[in-house]
Amino acid sequence: MAITKQKKSEILAKVTSAIDSAKSVVFVNFHNLTVAEERELRSKLRAEGVGYTVAKKTLIRKALEGKGIEGTFPELPGEIAIAYSTEEIAPAREVAAFAKTHEGHLALAGGIFGGVFMDKAQIAVVAAIPGMQTLRAQFVQLINSPLQRFAVVLNAKAEKAA
Repeated sequence: MAITKQKKSEILAKVTSAIDSAKSVVFVNFHNLTVAEERELRSKLRAEGVGYTVAKKTLIRKALEGKGIEGTFPELPGEIAIAYSTEEIAPAREVAAFAKTHEGHLALAGGIFGGVFMDKAQIAVVAAIPGMQTLRAQFVQLINSPLQRFAVVLNAKAEKAA
């Protein structure tokens, strides 16, 4: 079904404002995704502060023109949507997590991270980075580990002496 020029200009304005306000953008290939699955995806993304918009590839390309993004625009096969957020890793991480449970229906197709276009392999690496809460917990564990081991050794020495 053809989209009117007015509807195209509305979608273009929405995609342009989303790209301008986002720190990272992920291109999502959503082939054979049911309405219920898409509703579930949107609610999960919304809960993490990630926006999700379906647009034609030509409108996405037009919205990205003149943005000063380095690299080459990735190959975008099939139906494409964009996931975007002010947090750098959240779109890639959340879409990848959802794609694991819905293989064959949803996949990362590329994205923009740090002002550079990335293909699907590069954006998959970004998606593997844990969230900020997890990184903080790992850092605290790293700092706490030597102290904890020292306390265990002192306790064992005290029990042996007694």
